[in-house]
Amino acid sequence: MSDPILISICIPAYKRVDFLERLLQSVTIQTFRDFEVVVTDDSPDDSVKKLCEQYQELFPLKYFRNPSALGTPENWNEAIRRATGKWIKLIHDDDWLVNEHSLQQYVNAINKHPHATFFFSAYRNFWLHSGRQQDVFVNSSRYKQLLKQRATLCAGNVIGPPSVVLHLNDKQFFYDNKVKWVVDIEFYIRYLKTGQPVYIPEVLINVGIGEYQVTQETFRKREVEIPENFYLLNKTGIAALKNRLVYDAWWRLMRNLNILSVEDLRTAGYSGAVHPVLRSMIAWQKNTPRSLLTNGVFSKTIMFVHYLLNRNRLRQ
Repeated sequence: MSDPILISICIPAYKRVDFLERLLQSVTIQTFRDFEVVVTDDSPDDSVKKLCEQYQELFPLKYFRNPSALGTPENWNEAIRRATGKWIKLIHDDDWLVNEHSLQQYVNAINKHPHATFFFSAYRNFWLHSGRQQDVFVNSSRYKQLLKQRATLCAGNVIGPPSVVLHLNDKQFFYDNKVKWVVDIEFYIRYLKTGQPVYIPEVLINVGIGEYQVTQETFRKREVEIPENFYLLNKTGIAALKNRLVYDAWWRLMRNLNILSVEDLRTAGYSGAVHPVLRSMIAWQKNTPRSLLTNGVFSKTIMFVHYLLNRNRLRQ
């Protein structure tokens, strides 16, 4: 009996065949070959199917057309469900592997850390319209914070988008289809309950950034960010705010969305309980002149004072 495939490259696709072709080309040139490609297609036409047919003789490629569009993130989950490899390498159709050694670098990390189940790499942001590029590496202090407390991801996604992640195919972990804005953070926090992440400080993935993406569509929208952040907080527990980075993230969330009352949370779509510390945070911001609140130094200072006065009230 042959050994199972090592890596399943899972690609949730939707119409954008130009981007998908770039990704498939980057897969074609990989020096590491023990992989399969799984494409799950939400497209209303056969454009993705026809493109995949052109690559099926170049490497193992399984194409699945969804009977009806699953959307984000359920189409991601469908690709993971269809995968047969030992490891899952989810890659969005507008992202692609940096060079021919990208997959091999992930495999090298697996071999170096045989007990790890979750890896993530540095990556390159690539603005699709302008061509601007920016390499993204994890700050060492933030990485140490992540290893100490996974909830610090609420203060900033230092791991990056799902395309930079490799995790074990255990058929237990899928992306929560109740959220979109915090979907990757929620997944990482939940997954990392099982073990520590391993960071690969090499740029292995190009991450395409365009105006059409879900993250661009939902940015600074109360009706998206408020319910989803409370959903995540209710999962992690209010004690997560004892970490000053997380506390500051919630301070900035309320400030940036101009939340001035609990009623603002209700009109944004959140109907659950609001912890007294968050109520106090909202009241402090309401009573602070906006011109001062948007001043970075002043805002940090008043946040820190509020944190010192309230951190002992943050219990599960």
